[in-house]
Amino acid sequence: MIRRRCLSLLLLVLQSCCSPALAASPYLVGMGSYDITGPAADVNMMGYASAEQIAAGIHFRLKARAFIVAEPDGKRAVFVNLDACMASQLVTVKVLERLKARYGDLYDENNVAISGIHTHAGPGGYLQYVVYIVTSLGFVRQSFDVIVNGIEQTIVEAHNNLRPGKIYVNKGDLLDAGVNRSPSAYLNNPAEERSKYQYNVDKEMTLIKFVDDELGPVGSFNWFATHGTSMSRTNSLISGDNKGAAARFMEDWAEENVIPNQAAHVSSGNPRRVSALISEPNEITDDLIRLASSYKASGGTQIPGSNITRRVRSTQQNKPKFVSAFCQSNCGDVSPNVLGAFCLDTGLPCDFNHSTCNGKNELCYGRGPGYPDEFESTRIIGNRQFLKSVDLFNSASEEIQGKVDYRHTYLDFSQLKMNVPTSTGGQQVVKTCPAAMGFAFAAGTTDGPGAFDFKQGDDKGNAFWRLVRDVIRPPGPEQVKCQAPKPILLDTGEMKVPYDWAPAILPIQIIRIGQLVILCVPGEFTTMAGRRLRDAVKNVLTNSGQFDNNIHVVLAGLTNTYSQYITTYEEYQMQRYEGASTLYGPHTLSAYVQEFQRLATAMVSNKQVPTILQPPDLLNRQIELLPGVIVDKTPPGVTFGDASSDVPANSTFRKGSTVNATFYSACPRNDLLTDGTFALVEKLDGGNDWVPVYDDDDWSLRFKWSRPLPLSPNSFATLEWTIPEDAPLGVYRLRHFGASKPLIGSIKYFTGTSSAFVVC
Repeated sequence: MIRRRCLSLLLLVLQSCCSPALAASPYLVGMGSYDITGPAADVNMMGYASAEQIAAGIHFRLKARAFIVAEPDGKRAVFVNLDACMASQLVTVKVLERLKARYGDLYDENNVAISGIHTHAGPGGYLQYVVYIVTSLGFVRQSFDVIVNGIEQTIVEAHNNLRPGKIYVNKGDLLDAGVNRSPSAYLNNPAEERSKYQYNVDKEMTLIKFVDDELGPVGSFNWFATHGTSMSRTNSLISGDNKGAAARFMEDWAEENVIPNQAAHVSSGNPRRVSALISEPNEITDDLIRLASSYKASGGTQIPGSNITRRVRSTQQNKPKFVSAFCQSNCGDVSPNVLGAFCLDTGLPCDFNHSTCNGKNELCYGRGPGYPDEFESTRIIGNRQFLKSVDLFNSASEEIQGKVDYRHTYLDFSQLKMNVPTSTGGQQVVKTCPAAMGFAFAAGTTDGPGAFDFKQGDDKGNAFWRLVRDVIRPPGPEQVKCQAPKPILLDTGEMKVPYDWAPAILPIQIIRIGQLVILCVPGEFTTMAGRRLRDAVKNVLTNSGQFDNNIHVVLAGLTNTYSQYITTYEEYQMQRYEGASTLYGPHTLSAYVQEFQRLATAMVSNKQVPTILQPPDLLNRQIELLPGVIVDKTPPGVTFGDASSDVPANSTFRKGSTVNATFYSACPRNDLLTDGTFALVEKLDGGNDWVPVYDDDDWSLRFKWSRPLPLSPNSFATLEWTIPEDAPLGVYRLRHFGASKPLIGSIKYFTGTSSAFVVC
């Protein structure tokens, strides 16, 4: 009997010890990522609305990254982060159609969120409203398709990777990655409200860490507010800007430090991809130099298109895939150009209220920490976010626990009504307006100034531009009154030719994963606007009794669609760029607060939020004015892939120096080489084996494309490799891949290499 009791006691002890471990993983978690790099030639970039900013190469590739969290027998939620300027309503609509065809009702508008990081260095033309595709010469189907395809593949991968796992949350301040670019508008908020906060921008980063029960850490997502404008409007290389860079650094760091059997330390330099198979010589010898000199430029060679992807990705196939996303938050008035805004002509600070220099906005520019090198500024701001993320990742200990839930609805923001307090303590009914943009919109920001005689803080406008406006579409008296004190430059909400210029029906969404609550907003909230929305929702949730004070509420900006800016009522009165770009009038934020409170109330009350509204699908009405590629040619006696400017013979390069080679090439629009590469650095390993070590998804290697003359069928590809300090010693060469279009016939793929050189 005693033996039986002891056995029973032992079983109880084992059960009590084991049960928490089983209960500690209440979720299935899945991560995914996929290439969404758009056309690297001829297409206008989205963000600055500068017609001169045309893509002409790749700084590093763009990706969609996703996580799925599911209760084993319950609800699930999907969050997708895009290396793109913003989400697109049309993209969201088409992604949801594909998910329905693939999975039925498992994923829909209620539990899928698609958010953009707000890089201003990605190809445009993928949104459906006229005002957002004017500078891209209308809709660009290639830009649109690669994003839709990439999101679908990302979600499929995350779905297929669903496995039991834990989620941890952590947060901390990052002080030197953003400043307020419209401080005069921020100061118009009530002093009592401003006194609650130490800074005039949000400094807090919130990170969630995903840990697979068997594989260990598999990813992290974080939310932090700073604009994707470290790269200027003169940049022509596709880039994920500072957040895309941070994601690259984090994923590369994870390969070396997080994934099993790798060294556990934080690299002091920029992380990079290098095959672990490569041997490193002990020293550079004359024999090694002679060996390099024996490998001359190969000349162009035709290849099957499939060889490109297999060649580049083969070295990564045996490693677990770690996915890290740096998501956008309430970045509306937050600039990464942390040194401040200065006049180009005098070097003095710009005018505080209007961001002008002698009355001109064109001369006022913000300076990043690497000024005057925008690539260095991008690296620094990205690296600061990366290092903070690593710190939060390594110290994350608060486990997320609780149910998965979500609420979503569509609203017509052109005619919402709400009650707001009056100055006398009463209540009044106000409403939103049809979309309109003010004069200060055309002034741009210190990240990218506008043109002509527009300036920020203009609440009057001028007679000439009013005349121009009235030729296009004069706003009616009711619209003028509704939008006041905004002087209307473009009455976009009432412009319908050839189709809608601006959205009216917008989605709002809440996703809950335990004590983490994500507010998905279709625009750029300013710092104080985001604070007010987060606090309003947090109050509803905590007052319900279902959450304690440990709730984490984050705002995910530029999600599911795009509707420009959302300021506070007080900031709107100042009519800086952000106020002029708050489409639906001075009470836009009040509308968001009211409607998000309704969503939150429905969530804690376990009630549904029915909606009869649906956004329009304007795909079949899109106008595409960008001409396609007609033909690619090379000069007589030259083959695609031949080197037009080779690496110097018998070259030896030190780490930190830059190697260039230029090849006769073809238009990158012929094939985006999705999940492949246009540029490659190869290292000689042993005998005659060339191993790929860096590609056009790496920070150190840039792919630049150019034509000798506009509309010329001839073109060139320049590969520019800045040798990392931790690159192994040895023999290297540059390789270019491309696809050419004959006048008649199908696309043909080619490659060519430079002469070899030694890195010492």
